[in-house]
Parts: sequence; structure tokens; C-alpha cells
Amino acid sequence: QVQLVESGGGLVQPGGSLRLSCAASGSIFSINAMGWYRQAPGKERELVAAITSGGSTNYADSVKGRFTISRDNAKNTVYLQMNSLKPEDTAVYYCNALAISIATKRGDDYWGQGTQVTVSS
Repeated sequence: QVQLVESGGGLVQPGGSLRLSCAASGSIFSINAMGWYRQAPGKERELVAAITSGGSTNYADSVKGRFTISRDNAKNTVYLQMNSLKPEDTAVYYCNALAISIATKRGDDYWGQGTQVTVSS
């Protein structure tokens, strides 16, 4: 089994910064990719940023130039540095991983519980 635990969310003023972390644990054989999604009230979940084990990244247009995704493969951890935060960034942020567990030996999607990010003055 693979578990993802997010941390780092909270309340911040517009223009401020937050750093989210997501640590994967369990019977992991390998993690092919990790990413961050977010969902605001009344809206669909959207991809924010993703990164492969090799370091290739992809960002939503709305966060390019402000957010940076990174990973520490040795620790099975992914980070999302969020700068110049705007009220429209307010959402629950979810960590996602495409991982191969030792038990299944198949690539499956895993999700964290989510962490709230609120940008307000």
C-alpha cells in the first residue's frame, strides 16, 4: 500500500508564499511521477504541476512563473513552492503519485487527503 501525506497549507495574504510538501510511504517499488492538483469550492479539480522521476515538469498556465515543483526521489517527497499567491489560488491542494507498489507490481494513481490553502487579506 502507498500513502501520501501533504503538509504546509494554511492562511496567507495576497503576495505571500507557502511551501507544500507531500511524502509517500509504504510498500513502494518506484514512483514514476508526482504532482499537485487543486479544487476550489464549486469548481472542478485541476492539475497545478507535475514532475516525473527524471525531473520533467509541467505547469498550469495560471501558475507559471509563480509556482515551482521539485522532488527528492531519495525521500519519495515532492514539493510545491508557491510565490506571489493570489486569492484565486485558494483551494484544497491534493498530492498525486503514479506509483508501483511492491504488492501489486502495477502502476496506480494514489492521492493524499488534501491540504487547505487560503489566500486572503
